[in-house]
This record gives sequence, structure tokens and C-alpha cells, in this order.
Amino acid sequence: MSTEIIMPEQRRQVVAPISNETNIMAVISRAAADPSCDIDKLERLMAMHERMQARDAEAEFNAAMAAMQSDIPSIAERGAIVVNGQKRSDYATFEDINDVIKPIMQTHGFAITFKVENVAAGLSVTGILMHRAGHRESTTMLLPLDTSGSKNAVQAVGSSTSYGKRYVMSALLNLTTRGEDDDGHAAVPTATVTTIQAKQIQALLDKCSAKAQGAFAGLYGTTADVSKADFDKVLGQLTKSAEKAEADNADHQ
Repeated sequence: MSTEIIMPEQRRQVVAPISNETNIMAVISRAAADPSCDIDKLERLMAMHERMQARDAEAEFNAAMAAMQSDIPSIAERGAIVVNGQKRSDYATFEDINDVIKPIMQTHGFAITFKVENVAAGLSVTGILMHRAGHRESTTMLLPLDTSGSKNAVQAVGSSTSYGKRYVMSALLNLTTRGEDDDGHAAVPTATVTTIQAKQIQALLDKCSAKAQGAFAGLYGTTADVSKADFDKVLGQLTKSAEKAEADNADHQ
């Protein structure tokens, strides 16, 4: 009887895909190391490499922007334009827009900066939206100085700058705003207590009964989640609860 020797199947070698970036860099490296390489050819290779990098960065920018759009809420219009004591219209303040948008931009790898310049017509405000891949987009708005309401020169510049920042940011990020009472759909940034205030709350909470601590967690979550507007109220409630818990403990001793 003959014995057939079966050889184990040869494993296929897994080869990592080589990117265009790697290919072009290898070509550039070889060309740079070759003393006979034409300088013009090397410059053309470098220019091609830069174009490829720019194309890839723009593609990443566009993909991140598309993903970010679904995360951006409408911003609450909490600012008011008042003329002669009468409110003419509402608007979303730059501070409110920034508070809502900044963490969302950071999550998706974006940052925004502004360039303000004096021009003959007043001010030029340029917003520059940058992505971590390297691509950036910008838009510019020209504004006259806002001298309404008897503003002095410094106030006029500040008002126009804030106005310009709001509008170029809205244009770059495709922001929408809603009235603050618009069925709760508008995002309103909530200022929370400071670290010191959170520690004050925690110190009182530790003295309260387990039932009171559970009720607090149900209402606020953690001490750091308490809004600044509720700080005094919470402090008063916890003080009473802590005093009651201490009195109950004394009665049972």
C-alpha cells in the first residue's frame, strides 16, 4: 500500500495594502537620493504629493462636516434687539452659540477662529473653520461700525465684531436658531455650579438621609450637574435635610 504524503496547504501571505501616499513618498525619496535626478522633476513630484494630501484632507473635512450636521441643534434666541425701549427682534447671542457648538466641533475634529480687520467701510470679520486633517474653509463679512444707541467708538467696534462673528459662524456651520419658547426644540446652554460649589453641595448631601440622597440623584444626577441658577435653592433644601437627619440620629441615640 502506498502512502500518499499530503503537504499542508501553503498559507497565503497577507500583504498590507500600500497607499498612494506611501507610493509617492517612496518615489520622492528615491528621486531625492539620486544625484542625477532633475530638480524640476522632483518639484513636480512634491507638488503632486501636496495636491494628494490636500485632496485627502478635504475629503475628511467634508465627511466630518456631514456627520457633525446631524449633531448640531437649533440655538435658542435669548438675545433681544431693543430700540427706544421696545423689543424689535430676538437673536442667538455669540456666547450661546459658542457654548452649544464648541463641544460638538471638538468631537468631530473642528475648531474655529476669527480674524478682525479695520477697513474703510468699517470692519472685516473672517471666520476660519479648521479640521484636524488639515483642510480649512473661511468666509468674510464686511460691516459698518454699529453706532446705534449712542455707543462710543470702542462699543461700536465690539458690537460689530460680535455681530460679524455670529453671522460668519452661522454661515460656516449652517446653524439655525429658534425662539426660546419654540416647543423646547432650541438648545439653551446651561451653566452649572463651580467645583467649589459642587463640594459645598456634596458636604451637605453626605449629612442627609439615604432617602434624601436618592431624591437628589433623581432630580440632579451628580452635584456637578446642578445649575448655577438652582445653587441657592439646593443649598437651602440640603441644609434643612441635613439638620433633620442629624436631629433624627440624635433622637435614636
